[in-house]
This record gives sequence, structure tokens and C-alpha cells, in this order.
Amino acid sequence: MRVVGRILLGLLVLLIVLAVVAGAFAWWTIQRSFPQTAGTIDVPGLQAPVDVIRDERGVPHIYADGLEDLFFAHGYTHAQDRFYEMDVRRHITSGRLSEMFGETQFETDAFLRTLGWRNVAQQEYRLLNERSLRILASYAEGVNAYLAGRKSADISLEYQLLALQNPDYSIQTWDPVDSVAWLKALAWDLRGNMQQEVARVLSASAVGVKRTEQLYPDYPFARNGVIVSDTQVSEQVDKKAGLAREIAALLGTDVDQLFEVLQERTKLLADVLTPQGEGIGSNSWVVSGELTDTGAPLLANDPHLGPAMPSLWYQAGLHCTTKTDDCDYDVSGFTMAGLPGVFIGHNASIAWGLTNLGPDVTDLVLEQVEGDTYIVDGKPLELRSRTEVINIAGEQPREITVRSTLRGPILSDAIADEAIADVGEQAPVPAPGQEEPAVAPQQDQDYAVALRWTALDPRPTFDALDIISRAEDWREFRRGAELLAVPSQNLVYADVNGNIGYQAPGVIPLRVNYDGRWPVPGWDTQYDWDGYIPFSAMPRLLNPSEGWITTANQAVVEPGYPYPVQSEVYSYGARAQRINERIESRVESGSLLTAADMASIQMDAGNDIAEFLVPRVRDISVAGLASQAGQLFEGWDYQQPIDSAPGAYFNVFYRQLIDRLFNDELGGTTAEANANDRFWEVIRQLWDKPNNAWWDDAGTADVESRDDTVAASLEAAAAELEEAQGGDPQNWDWGRLHTLTFTNQTLGDSDIAIVEMLLNRGPEATGGGGSIPLATGWDPNEGYEVTWVPSMRQVVDLGDLDRSTWVNLTGNSGHAYHENYGDQIQAWIDGEQYPWPFSQRAVLEAASDTLSLVPAQQD
Repeated sequence: MRVVGRILLGLLVLLIVLAVVAGAFAWWTIQRSFPQTAGTIDVPGLQAPVDVIRDERGVPHIYADGLEDLFFAHGYTHAQDRFYEMDVRRHITSGRLSEMFGETQFETDAFLRTLGWRNVAQQEYRLLNERSLRILASYAEGVNAYLAGRKSADISLEYQLLALQNPDYSIQTWDPVDSVAWLKALAWDLRGNMQQEVARVLSASAVGVKRTEQLYPDYPFARNGVIVSDTQVSEQVDKKAGLAREIAALLGTDVDQLFEVLQERTKLLADVLTPQGEGIGSNSWVVSGELTDTGAPLLANDPHLGPAMPSLWYQAGLHCTTKTDDCDYDVSGFTMAGLPGVFIGHNASIAWGLTNLGPDVTDLVLEQVEGDTYIVDGKPLELRSRTEVINIAGEQPREITVRSTLRGPILSDAIADEAIADVGEQAPVPAPGQEEPAVAPQQDQDYAVALRWTALDPRPTFDALDIISRAEDWREFRRGAELLAVPSQNLVYADVNGNIGYQAPGVIPLRVNYDGRWPVPGWDTQYDWDGYIPFSAMPRLLNPSEGWITTANQAVVEPGYPYPVQSEVYSYGARAQRINERIESRVESGSLLTAADMASIQMDAGNDIAEFLVPRVRDISVAGLASQAGQLFEGWDYQQPIDSAPGAYFNVFYRQLIDRLFNDELGGTTAEANANDRFWEVIRQLWDKPNNAWWDDAGTADVESRDDTVAASLEAAAAELEEAQGGDPQNWDWGRLHTLTFTNQTLGDSDIAIVEMLLNRGPEATGGGGSIPLATGWDPNEGYEVTWVPSMRQVVDLGDLDRSTWVNLTGNSGHAYHENYGDQIQAWIDGEQYPWPFSQRAVLEAASDTLSLVPAQQD
């Protein structure tokens, strides 16, 4: 027995040793890519030493003597922390994901090659000024200096996991155009109403044009207001009105199939970018020092984007040790890995934030195709074409042919097996706003869908980032904003001299005879663009009498403005109105606004559609548990934090209501939109029409009225929550439904448990919801999980920049299990923000590590 015992003991010791060795090896494998952040590194390519000072959250402040060295170190630190993310991004923008991930990404690559982002970026690079070219070249040299001599496993854990699928993958050096191309991805993600054009066509095919238009109500100007009521326009043009015949005459034909597949392909592309979400948007506002406790302006911003691990943003500071005419950077804020410079933040003189303006900068153009030509005003024009070779890991390369018209690339070539839809005889359907049928082109023709988009016209947008980062006043800020072609953003501004302002930039087309809400017939030039809105006529404000400016994707200007800044709004103003009400209540009470007030508004979880619906549904008779659950609404303040029981019941009811109102007939056509305040406005307008056809649940044999559908939705919601969280409504909890999982962009959905465990974090319970300031968006068609988030938060104090605060969604590091990989998640959930040191004194006081990059001795 003793021998057996000794054997067992020996085996146990051996197993322990093996476990320790395996654990040590696993830990070494994970952390081998963690960057060196302290000490000294000799780096070829530097002209003088550079200090990189990091705080406990891994935020680097870079101090350099020259412009080239500053951006060299900027590229080096980005690569240290986020190179895998950078590598994936450049494969996205160049349509080369198949080289990394194989056959599964071929369709995405084909769509991206058709769009031609990389080709446009190469043209834009040649348009940039000499200073921008120096910045981009130095940044690329810094990235490549970090890559030099390192194996892929030394750069990021993801490369070790990728090698299991694609062992032959090798990292290429960074090219300056790789950085410029990322601007195309940002422009696509914030491009305007292309999805709505597609949704209109599919909805009209299902329920007709008249009912479709009911889903796009007028903006409630009287209730929610605009950003700029005083237009301050220096010149005007004649307004060209009228609605196009568009494609209404072709509804019900195979043309519909082109738009159905286009919707699927855009969703596919959204999976590799930040997910799309109509109307979720972003918040920013700025308050004059006359209304603050410090006597200086306060600026808040929290852009809403798709959640990812790591987050889109990388916090950093860029400082010239001694400011000169050439090296005059002293700026800090949110950067994006792969793109040099600060996108949102402040320098020593000004601060800025942004939200999506949401102008209509795209048109889907239905082209009449005959062989290798397309018809314009009755005449054939030759289609342009090019061949693209897509390399696929583990497979033979495949070729695609990209065709384009004068309007842009033909998307339908990339979205269907048959490049062209064959349309047969049919009766014309009246176009929106017309009593007589639209005149369709000759039938039995072939059609294709082309994309016209301002971002496909090369412009030196990157120049704007450098100018804005160095601006010292309103005039210089606007000079940079003029070059910000795409994506068009609402820019808010404040400076240390007490000024606050707003500027709408961007290249926005002037349309002839139509408003851009539906696809247009390309065979008729009366629907072409007629130039662009001049920058001098773009809306702006400086020091408005109210003392504050709020932008939250609402309407920018009042009706009658002489330029089509927005053909239709991105948001119907619910978030903006709530923010304004919070500010106004402080002002009317005589209280001065504090930085804490600004952060509190960012966490406001009030639900406006609940405030509208709850008083109206109380009198509707319901049975069973729904009757008891209705008591949750008594005294509810319509806030829905994590632990809200009434928030849980209301949102489940809302999801059930949406399903019966719209999805019973439209399916997923409006899926991305129906949690936002456009559909809130639809419901408001339908409420007093209790027998409107939308209230009927097409899934039943009966014809339901409003009260029937509301009662059924309330009862179904109670039953759903009883199954999920038990039969006591007091114990229901919104956060247990409304969870957020921080998912690695490429490998986080691998369905391999160990990989997902390594790279993902969560799920975490959250409060808030879509179209409220705490904008944790969700898709009622998919469940309650969070799909859209405030990607960061900042509050800038222009009285003392070192009192400013910020928080990232996840953390600054892109390395799984690094201490800065997810160290900001809990603060983000709780609504907390961290100190944001800016002055060199404050940066040194907060320092955790200092890395000196020094020029390597040349042989």
C-alpha cells in the first residue's frame, strides 16, 4: 500500500509540476507581446530622444523635440499597444480580409473592392499638403520600427490564434496610405441615409408607398427644436424642390431583389466595422462660462458607436518639448490606432467634440444597362470596368470585375450571383407625392444599382486633423473644419478665452428636383447633383445668447433654410431635448453648472417614449400577471438604470408592441431602426388613430385595434419576464436583460470557447437604452443585448484643463490580459470618469512608467 501511495504521490507531484509548467507556458504565451513601457530602447530612425510617459491606465504622453520624431513615436506606441487592430483595419479598407481569415470573408472583400476605398485613399494621399505627408511618413516609420525584427507572436496574441487557421500569414510593413484609408471606413459608418433608401424600397414593396411614408414622419420642430435657429448664412441659392419619380414604378419586380441583397451585404460589412444603428448617434454640448461654477466653458462629448474589444479609441497626448513654428503640438485626446493625430480632445487653447451631422451624402442610382453600356437621357454610355484579384488564405486567388458609371461603382455586381436584375412587364405604381403613375423606362430592360457618394471623390480630409489639433482660436478652428469633407460632423467648440461655438462642416450635395430620400433613376439627368453647399453657407454659431449649444444628431436648422443640410434627420431630437431640459432646469434654478453636472447628464437614462406611452396604457384592460406588473409604473420617473423593474417591463412591452405593429408585415426591413426615436414619433402619430392599419397584428386572423394590440403586448411582456426572471414584478431587472458583451472584433465570435474567453469580456449589466442620453442601443428584433454604446466620455474644463475628465469604453491596451485591456470598463458602466492630466506637471505627477526612445547608433 505504501508503494502505491508513493506512486500516487509521485503522479500527483508530476501532475502539479506539469500544470505549473503548462500554466507558466500559457502565461508566457499570452504576455510575450506585452510592450516595454519603461527604461530605454534604441530605435533606428529617430533624430533625437523622445520620452513616452504613461499613467496607470497606460495612456501615453509623448514629448519630442521635432515634428517627425513626435509622430514617429506616436506610430511606435500605437503599434506597441494596438498593431493587430491596425492590421485588421487596413485589410478591411483594402478589401483583403480573405488574406487573413480565408474564404468566409470573400463576399465582404468583393463588396469593399467594389467600393474602392483603397483606390480613393491613394488619390487622396497625393492631394495632401507637405506637412501632412511628413506626419504620415513619420508615423509609418515609427510603426515599422516597432515591427522590425519581431515575430508575429511577439506583436499580439491574436496572431498566435490566427496561425492555427492561417499558418502562412505574414505581417507587411505599414504604408502611409493605410492610415488615410481608415477615413473611408469612418465615412462609411457615418454616411447618412443609404440604409433608409434601401428600407423604403423594401417596405414599399411590402405595404405600398403611402404606408411606408408613415414610417418617416416630419421632424417635431416645435417639441424638440434644432441646433441653429439663427442661420447666419452669408449667401443663398434658389431652393430646388420636387420629388423624383425614382423607382416606385418598378416596385414588385426583380429590382426588389437587388435591394434585398444590398441590405444583407451592408449588414455584412457592418459586422467588420462598428455595427450600424440608425438614430443612436452621439451627444455633445458646450456651456458658456457665464453659466458654470468656474466662470469658464465646459464641453462634454460621448460619441455612440458599436462596442468592440478593444474600443475604437486610444487615449494619448502629443507634445512638442519646445514649441516652434514647425513643431507646435500640445494636444491630448482620443486617437484611433492606425490614424495619426487626435480626433477629439483639446490643446492648450481650444477644445472640441463631435457628433454625426447625418447629411445625405449618398444616392442609390438605378441604372438601365444594355450590355457594356448604360442609358443616360436616351443615349448609351460605356461602363467603366477594372479587374480585382482577391487572394484567399488556403485557396486559389479569385478575380472579380468592378463596373462603374459616372455616378459611382455598381454595387449590384458585388451583391448577387446575377450582376443584373431582369425586369419584366408590369403596371407602373404612383411615385410618392404623385397622383399619376410615374413614367417607367422601357420595360424588359436590365437594371443595376450604383452608388453615388461624396467620400468616393478624393479630397484632402486628413489635412483637417492637423489644423484643428493646432488651432488656437475660432478662426483657425473653422479653417480646419472647412477641410473636413467626410464624414460630416457637428463640431462643438470652446476656448480658454470664454468663447463657445458650433460649426457644421462637410461636402453635401445640392440635388435637383428631388430630396434624396428614395433611390433615383439614373437614366434621367434631371436628378443629378448640382454642386455642393458652400462652406460659407454651412450652419454655425458663436456665443449664442442662450449660453449653451447642444448637438445630439437632431435637426440642424429650421424648415425653409435655403440649403439641404439634411434631407431627413438622423435623430428626431429626443436626446437633444432631454439634454437641453437638464441644462435649462439648472439655469432656471439659479444654479451654476459644474463638471459633475455634465457627467451626470451623460448618464441620464430617462425614456421619452415611456413618458408618452405609460399614462396612456394604464387605462387599457389587461389580464393575469400584466395587471400586477402595471403597478410598477405607479410613480415611475421613466429612468431606467440597471436595477429598474419598471424599465424592464416597459422595454419588454415595447419590443412586443414593435413586433405586432411593424415586424408582422415588414420583418427585418426596419430592424435597425425601430428602437429609436423615429419610431417613437411614428407611435405618437399613430396613437390617435386607433384603427390605423398598422395597429392590426397581421399574425392573427382577427383585425385588431390599438387597444387590442397594446393589451396583447402588455400581457406577452409579463409572460416573457415571468419566464426569464420569475413571477414577482418587483424582482424584475432591466440590467439582467440589457447586457453588454465586449467582443473582439475578429476572433471574438469564433464559437471556440477558449478563444472567446481569452479575448472577450462580459456580459455586463447596463442601464439606459436607445435614443436617450445614456444611449445603450438595442435591436428589438434580436433581443435586449446592447449593440450601440457611448464609446467614450469626456468633460473638458477650459478654466483648468488638468481638471478635465475622461473614460474609455474598455482600455487603452489591445493585448488580452494586459492590465490596461479592460481596466476602464467598470468606471464606464458606473458613469465614473478619470482625471485627465494635460500639463507636463500633471502628466509627471500621474506617471506610472517612462520609456525613453533614443536614436540607435548607425554603423
